[in-house]
Amino acid sequence: MLVYSIIPARIGSKRIPQKNIKLLNNKPLINYSIEQSINCPNISRTFVSTDGIDIANIIQHYPITIIERPKNISQDLSTDYEFISHFYQYLISNLIPIPNYIVQLRPTYPTRSNSLLSDTINTLINNPEYSSLRTVIQTEKTPFKTYTIENLQLKPLFQFLPNINEPFNQPAQILPQTFQHNGCIDIINTQSFKETNSITGNKIYPYLMDKSETYDIDTYEDFIKVQEKIKQV
Repeated sequence: MLVYSIIPARIGSKRIPQKNIKLLNNKPLINYSIEQSINCPNISRTFVSTDGIDIANIIQHYPITIIERPKNISQDLSTDYEFISHFYQYLISNLIPIPNYIVQLRPTYPTRSNSLLSDTINTLINNPEYSSLRTVIQTEKTPFKTYTIENLQLKPLFQFLPNINEPFNQPAQILPQTFQHNGCIDIINTQSFKETNSITGNKIYPYLMDKSETYDIDTYEDFIKVQEKIKQV
């Protein structure tokens, strides 16, 4: 099986300026994910998709391929699908063999272990009927009791569930368990991506992690939390 990793690293960040190259325990944040990738025996090649020359200069000494990402797909509201599609077309244009799987490693999750990375890849390879894999944790609060507000009126997001009327008025114990993506690892079955134009496809493998595994850096508070976590390792 041919497996590539892609690390998205745009230069823009509103909450933490230049977050992807901010020093975390004396190392640029993005370097953690790059080193995890190049040290993973399951991954054949590592690519970084970035619109930032500063980022490219910092990581160019690694045995990786840096892809220049267009500015129009490097905005605050740009989607993962856009840069994955750009990456896929880059492979075709440069006559690079198309992999069976694409592993997305967000640089904002520097604490993932090498064993976890290998296990998620092997899990999807051993379950080829799945179109993708995502690491998830169980949600602490059920979304079935959430609302929107329209014209100063609460509107339940879920009016009905199978065999449950008005779930927002029911005990949480009888509602289905729910899970959220923790941003650690995403893996795409490339054939599914080609056929469906979706980075998840129709059958996502749920790789369940402990609910304490929430080390995706989005705020300064997250940054401090992760910094302390790494110091303990």
